[in-house]
Amino acid sequence: MPEFWRQNSQKLHRKLSRADISPQNTETVDYHRTLTPKSSYSSSYSAKDFNALLPQERAQQKQLQWRETQESLQLFDPLQRSALQQFDLNLQSPPSPPPPTSSDVLVVGAGPAGLMLACNLIRFGINAEAIDNRHEKTPTGRADSLQPKTIETLKQMRLADRLLTKGVKVHDVRCWQSCAEQPLRRISKDRQFPPSSLDCLDPYLLLAHQGFVEDIFIKDIMERGVEVQRDLSFVDYKSEIGQNNPLQVICKVNSSQEKEVLTSRYLIGCDGSQSNVRKVMGSRPVGHSSDVIWAVIDGELETDFPDLYSKVAIHSDEYGSILLFPREQNLTRLYIEMRKDLREGSARESQETVMARVEAILDPYYIHWRHIEWFGHYQIGQKVASRYQDEENKVFIAGDATQTMSPNASQGMNHSLHDSFNLAWKLNLAVRGLAKPCLLATYEIERRQVAQELTNFDLEQSSAPVAASTPTARNIRFNSGYAAEYSPSVLNKCQPQKSCSTLPLRPGTLLPPARATRCIDFNPVDLHLDIPMLGQFRLFFFTKNTTDTYGFLDILSTHAISHNTFLGRLTHSINTSYTLQPPLAAASDDFIRPERYTPISGLFTFALVVQQKSEDVENREVPSLWRDSKFTVYADDIPESDTRGLGVTEKWMGGVKDGEVGILVVRPDGYLGCAEKFRGKKEEGLKAARWLDEYFDGFLQCTC
Repeated sequence: MPEFWRQNSQKLHRKLSRADISPQNTETVDYHRTLTPKSSYSSSYSAKDFNALLPQERAQQKQLQWRETQESLQLFDPLQRSALQQFDLNLQSPPSPPPPTSSDVLVVGAGPAGLMLACNLIRFGINAEAIDNRHEKTPTGRADSLQPKTIETLKQMRLADRLLTKGVKVHDVRCWQSCAEQPLRRISKDRQFPPSSLDCLDPYLLLAHQGFVEDIFIKDIMERGVEVQRDLSFVDYKSEIGQNNPLQVICKVNSSQEKEVLTSRYLIGCDGSQSNVRKVMGSRPVGHSSDVIWAVIDGELETDFPDLYSKVAIHSDEYGSILLFPREQNLTRLYIEMRKDLREGSARESQETVMARVEAILDPYYIHWRHIEWFGHYQIGQKVASRYQDEENKVFIAGDATQTMSPNASQGMNHSLHDSFNLAWKLNLAVRGLAKPCLLATYEIERRQVAQELTNFDLEQSSAPVAASTPTARNIRFNSGYAAEYSPSVLNKCQPQKSCSTLPLRPGTLLPPARATRCIDFNPVDLHLDIPMLGQFRLFFFTKNTTDTYGFLDILSTHAISHNTFLGRLTHSINTSYTLQPPLAAASDDFIRPERYTPISGLFTFALVVQQKSEDVENREVPSLWRDSKFTVYADDIPESDTRGLGVTEKWMGGVKDGEVGILVVRPDGYLGCAEKFRGKKEEGLKAARWLDEYFDGFLQCTC
């Protein structure tokens, strides 16, 4: 049984916490969430003292990790011990701490895309560093809307709660219009994401400015002992041919203009629409440009306009269009079209001119500007990078470095976060040596396809913002984030002998919400959210009861951990890797308890769903694999609480017959990888085992 999550949590309790030696700063560290109990969190250490102590702390951690690795070696059988020795030839002597300029992954840019990527990699235990040319996180302005799919992703990461308490939930959209014949009037009032059109748990936009989003990632990585290196700009990189040769990354310290050379196995450019990493890589933005200019204002308003707390699209034939969004702390965001025929001189008109335009469009309603927090302009364009990665799969770009589009539909930050979410788990497996080259190649294939679809949609909609805000079926899918689907590939595998249409879900799509009862504690849960995202695949097995299919499931139980099967060797390979390079724990992990979901394998969570009453399921009677995985045994017995009134078996598998077993393989980013149904006979268990081996052998490799 792998112990890397539990052992790492215990290590965190024993080591000196960074939060305990850092200067007091309640804006960047949640002190009440640090693990080491203290009577007071005040610190007499200065910032200079803190920086001097960090190398000592890192060295102590490395020494402790080496000693505990030596102890843990005695727990493995000879075959595993041999694999450990091959994995790291320096186990016989304490390792020296790596130079601070060396990393597995270097992330350039600490906006939402860069921080999402760094946060996931650090959680997975990858030695990742993030650098940024700014001296602080985003204080005001920039992106501000989170779509339903992004909220779902942050819930799966256990990071959504902090944002949900700060942001404003906007459920409706209202459209207004004025012309020469008629004054300003409301022409429609609708739900943005009607339940009949979109099956999701959070059918609203969450309005919270970009700095809040950045903050949840910054706090999470700081709780794990890592921080963003700021005031450091990317300049260039040098790459030698060969996958094992590290990149030489040249940076510049902004305050001193001194050059600094960092080394890393992978370089990821999350440095925005003017990305320097993209330029050096030789990629270029391709697409549509226009001379359409929009202004944006964040401010506190006093007005008698009645729809200030909804998403509003306003069009005036005489003065142009406005998009209005309520924001946190009683703020309002306004996007104002600066029509070419109405511009006075420069395209980028002054704040006062833009405010006057707003007042003209909202007439006859009055508006008083109590406070302006942020003001800016942007030029509409829809472009996608010509390529997302270099020939050797060492250098990648993500987020706004890959695509640009208008902010009117709230796509940019949401799309950027999911670029990083797609790439993070693939990099984790690549760094650990388990990924075949084709796995990293799927990043560009999948995310460029989605970017192209989004920019085409944005090009159609940006010329008519009122029409774009109308909740048509197509608008709903794109504006919610659920339109992002992937084509068939080694990751999204349809069965050649059967049509994917025989199942309700197609590989490459997301799972809809579904309810089940967790049998160990009778807790009704949202099954797509209950198992946290730990960089692992989730394998769901559906059956009416385990009595009729026990032999089938028992064969798979043995197959999953055997040294003689591909699936079993993958399990031993990842457990070996996580023992040597464990996930980084944080205080919040004490409440999530990651080890509950990976008791057998760090690469797979095995979940069993039975169509029985939860009180009729006994853990001692289920096949051996789920006796250890007791937190992932579920009863499909609460269809009445589902968004569509369906049981999870019906919703995800189209139901299973008596004596039948359905299997869903869900990727670490929540997309369906493959699905199949089998007769639940014992001999069919071997067929299902070979089917799983074939799927994972398409893009993974064993290291032991």
